[in-house]
This record gives sequence, structure tokens and C-alpha cells, in this order.
Amino acid sequence: MARLTAPIAERKGSEPAVIDEYGETTWAEFDLRVNRVIHGLRSAGVSPGDTVALMCGNRREFFEVTVAAMHSGLVVVPVNWHWVAAELAYVLADSDAAALIVEDRYVDVAVNACADPQAAGCPVRIVIGGAAPDATVPDGFVGYEDLLAGADDSEPEDQASGGPMFYTSGTTGFPKGVRSAITAVGHDMSLIDLIAQAAVGMLGIPKDGVTLLEGPAYHSAQWALSVYPMLGAATTVVMRHHFDPAELLDLVDRHGVTNIHLVPTQFIRLLKLPDDVRERFDGGSLVTVVHGAAPCPIDVKQRMIDWWGPSITEYYGGTEGGFLTVVTGEEWLAKPGSLGRATAMTELMIVDDDGKICAVGESGQIYFKSRIGADFEYHKAPEKTEAAHREPGVGTLGDVGYLDDEGFLFMSDRKIDMIISGGVNIYPAEIESVLVGHPAVVDAAVFGIPDDEMGEQVKAAVELTEGTTGSDELAAELIVFVREALAGYKAPRSVDFEETLPRHPTGKLYKRLLRDPYWEGSGRTI
Repeated sequence: MARLTAPIAERKGSEPAVIDEYGETTWAEFDLRVNRVIHGLRSAGVSPGDTVALMCGNRREFFEVTVAAMHSGLVVVPVNWHWVAAELAYVLADSDAAALIVEDRYVDVAVNACADPQAAGCPVRIVIGGAAPDATVPDGFVGYEDLLAGADDSEPEDQASGGPMFYTSGTTGFPKGVRSAITAVGHDMSLIDLIAQAAVGMLGIPKDGVTLLEGPAYHSAQWALSVYPMLGAATTVVMRHHFDPAELLDLVDRHGVTNIHLVPTQFIRLLKLPDDVRERFDGGSLVTVVHGAAPCPIDVKQRMIDWWGPSITEYYGGTEGGFLTVVTGEEWLAKPGSLGRATAMTELMIVDDDGKICAVGESGQIYFKSRIGADFEYHKAPEKTEAAHREPGVGTLGDVGYLDDEGFLFMSDRKIDMIISGGVNIYPAEIESVLVGHPAVVDAAVFGIPDDEMGEQVKAAVELTEGTTGSDELAAELIVFVREALAGYKAPRSVDFEETLPRHPTGKLYKRLLRDPYWEGSGRTI
């Protein structure tokens, strides 16, 4: 049996490990299916150290593949299911994926991606069925259940740590994989157990609890806050793809959910529910409600605490560094707007533009250092890795903030050119590179503007070719043009036409001259 799940299966064999819209899998069944995934992939030629790309929605098989990879020395790349074929093909090539496992609802994207010559190095292709009733297994692919049916369910030999590599979009175009401590392969399984215990412990997540996964599992925070509690024997209740605030409340009470991860946009949608729906919610099972991924307006968080109590815990962090700071509900009430103090494993430093450490209360770029020697790098991008580090072991997510006299962190800006919409990171560079490929566009700038519900929305400003006139029709055409090349959530929601974009003679774009007017009077800068 898989080493981390075997003790749980022995103790809780008939209890549910994962519940999704298709049914449930007990711990005993889950453990055996993880073994079959390991043996099935090995028989297909996937070896320790290889990479498996996983394009799968929130469902039980996502966890089976993930936990199997973590037991067999594999790197698993959770793929954003919104991606188009070109984006998937790029990641298959860049990650050197030996296998692609895809849910049938995304199989057309997978087939087109695999037809791209750059994806030729991914020979093992597997389809998870059940989402699309009429779907068939295309040529060159094998069915997931067929793979498992022919595989042994005995405890695999040579179990060794594996882990995820998440792809984040970059400031210069193509996304890059982040390799960190959780991506390390080939180590004793106790390393994963240690990381899992640390992650859930610092956030107050109970063992043997019930996790509700209601956001995309391909996101690093949602991944960590569902997979790691699972390794602590939590039952995982999986919510379908589209967030439904009323359904969330129902699932919490129905399953006795103890822990959940949310983003501010979801807080806002919960607060907008009719009074009678909110009044029916008990929520007495909740121990920890974790949120992060985007700045939360103070009034929104205050209203959530008024409703759900101080069990709401916030973190600051990212794929590169994990959870860097934590603030409990009680601490936040004493220091509204704070992101908390550094975790026991993290040292924070605030650095000014001259490279000097800032004094208390002085804003600068936020850098972090692991107290246990962990670090991160961008896969096949040493120049990007170097740019994100002050020195080896001291990295940044590109945010600007300050520390108060008690060590509590407050964020004031983002130094890097990033948009956070609904908790999703969007990097303008790849959108700009698509827009300038349109025959009517000479230059393009993409930035975030305020959105009451999503936090920010994507705005594009373009300079047109001589003789071309901006219009509503052209704006709509440009939005469709981006949507055809990139995932839909990256497409601009609106387009401004500028006579010229404000660039320095060196070519530097003064994007703030375009962005700042939209933020004036909003009461915030991010």
C-alpha cells in the first residue's frame, strides 16, 4: 500500500477519502487505486524523475494521480483547464512531460496540443472518462480505467517522494514552471509528511477533518490546502467547477466541513446572498477558513468575521515561497489590513530601491528567506530565477510593503506588472504579445483596473496602425483575437484606443500613466 495513505486506509478503510459529483471513494479503495496508478504508469514506461502533466477538473482522479506521483518520484504538473491547445503544447514541451493525463471534457484541447510537433516528446496519453458521456478515447490515448484495470494493486516498491511543479505566467511572455522544496523528487517519504504537517499546522487545519475544495485544484494554494490535509486523513469534498455560494453553504453543513480555502471574490459573492439563505447557514463545524491569493478589502473581511467569527485566517505567499505570513482572525481585528507575521520557517526583509534594509514602517520590496534552507527556481529560466532573487536563498514575489514594530506585514503595492482577478494571477506580457500580432495594432499595454467583485479586471490600451480608427467593433474583435490565442480569463474586458502609448526613448512603457487614472478615488492601489 502507498506509504502515506496505508495507515489511513487501515484505520478509516470504509470512510470516504474523496467525495465528488460522481460519487465517493473510500480510503481502502483510494489506497488501492493509488497503487494501481503507480503500477500502470510504470508499465507504460513512466520512470521516477519523469514529469506527468495532469489536465483534470476537480474530481477524485485528480487526487489519485497526484498522490501516486508523490509516492513514486514523479513531478506532476497540474494544468490549468482553461488553457487552449497552444498553451498546453508549450507546457508539455517545456516540462519535458513523459505523460499527459486529461479529463475527457478537455480531450479535444489535448488532441490538438499533442498534434503540435513540440509535444512529440510526450508519448503516454491517458483519458479520464465520465465527464462527457459521449466522449470516446481518441487514437494514441488509453482510457484511465483501462490502465488501472490492467495494473497490480499491491504496494509498489521503491517508493520515493515526488511533487508538483506549478506553471505561473511570466512578465516576459511564456509561463514557467516553479520548482521548490515541494517539487523535490527521490527523497524518503518522510519529507512529504513533514511538509504536509507544517503546511496544515501553521494554518490551524485539523487532522481527520473534512476539507471542502471549491476552487481549481491546479492552483498552488487550492492544491496545497486540499492535498496536504488529505495526507493528514481529512475527507475531501470536491465542489464542481463553477463556484456557487449557496451550494458552498449547503455542502459545509451537509458534510460537516472543518476547513476551506476562499478568495476575496468568493467572500463578496457569499455576502451578496439573500438574507434567508445566509440565515439558514449554521457553519458550526468550521474550524479554519483560510483565505489569500489576492488583497481583501477591509470592510469585506470585517463583514465575513461578523458573520462567521474569527476562524478566518489569512496568509501571504505564493507558489515560489509557499505560506510566508499568517494572521488569525483575532490578530487581524487588532491590526486590520495586516497580512500577519512571518511563519516559523520564514524570515522577511523589506528592501528599498538602493538595496538597503528598510526601517520599521518604511515601504520597500518584500523579500523572504527560508529558515530551513529551501529555495525556488524557474524551470529552464535561470535569468528569471536570478531576477527574482536578491541573493541565493533570498527571493521575492515582487510585492511592496512594510513591517510594523511588532513584525506584522502590510502590503502597499505590487512592483511587478501583475493583475489579480478573482484570485487568479494574470501577467500582461503574454496578452500584449498576442495583441501586437493583430494587423491593426502597433503597440499594446495591458494592466488591471478596479473591479468591485473580482478585485481587478483586465484592461488593454492599444496604439493602432496609421489610418486605422478605433471603434466598438474593433475593440470586440481584439478581445476575441486574444481569447482565441489564450485562456478566456486572460482576455481584456475592455479596450482603450490611444494615439500613442507613453514610452521612454529607451522603450520603457510608463504603464502607470495609463493605469493610475482608473484607480484615483478608489481608496486603494491594488
